[in-house]
Amino acid sequence: MFNKLKKMFGSGEGEQQTTAKPSTTASKEIVIKAPLTGEVNTLSEVPDPVFAEKMMGDGFAITPTEGKVVSPVDGEIVQVFHTKHAVGIRSNEGVEVLIHVGLETVKLNGEGFEAHVTEGQAVKAGDQLLTFDMNYIKENAKSIITPVIFTNGDMLEKINVQATGSIQAGSDAATVTLK
Repeated sequence: MFNKLKKMFGSGEGEQQTTAKPSTTASKEIVIKAPLTGEVNTLSEVPDPVFAEKMMGDGFAITPTEGKVVSPVDGEIVQVFHTKHAVGIRSNEGVEVLIHVGLETVKLNGEGFEAHVTEGQAVKAGDQLLTFDMNYIKENAKSIITPVIFTNGDMLEKINVQATGSIQAGSDAATVTLK
């Protein structure tokens, strides 16, 4: 799925393909941590049909109250968009998570965003991935709401978003069950 996203959003110079294979695990249920602090939203609340209609995959969204994105899982960075508005992570178990900060933020060409990771980098849940200027995004993009999408839903049996209301980055937000 991340290759499809690279075609949609483009690749920056120096981006490389990763060929990491998911590791096997005894547990089929994976806890997904909140990558941002803010208010949890359903995807149907995202004012963009690509996300609201789950065209890129299922998941949830967070309306952030601070401009910091952390890893929701232990895994590997598989894509940092050259515009720094989104990052893709593959968990050690193979779950692909896309965190897309705001809507129509690709048009900002990286302005207001800073990436703190690179492709191929191993991360632990809670590691800082991106920071962004919330005021700049609010003033220059369609919305600050941030979809968190599981892009390889074909390997997931069940997605259970337990979080509602306010959430702190690093708190349990969802569980996914592998097929």
